[in-house]
Amino acid sequence: MNTTCPCGSELSHAECCEPLILNERNAVTAEQLMRSRYSAYATCKVDYLVATTHPSTRHRFSKKEIEAWAKSNRWLKLEIIESLPTIVEFKAHYMQGIDPPKIHHERSTFIQDEGKWYYVDGIFKG
Repeated sequence: MNTTCPCGSELSHAECCEPLILNERNAVTAEQLMRSRYSAYATCKVDYLVATTHPSTRHRFSKKEIEAWAKSNRWLKLEIIESLPTIVEFKAHYMQGIDPPKIHHERSTFIQDEGKWYYVDGIFKG
């Protein structure tokens, strides 16, 4: 099945984020990593989310909590607000149960370390 990528790129998941999630290739930019992380939340690929968090901040995130957050939501759409070399501001639209749609608005910081991009942390905007 050739479905559109959850990140909203209009490419198929197999052409867009899936090769990153399967560790077949690395993200080239912070935005590309951020998009692949959104897709990983949408497809519950928790190991990828842990692996793409920088080792210096990984201890702040619980794999169990990441998995619970990914599974408890229906991910609707990703909206990129601003994309800079190491900062990506985005809105992740999602639904929890039968509640009205919600928005996770975050300004995330990324770092490139030994040729690989990693999520460092984020500031929630609402």
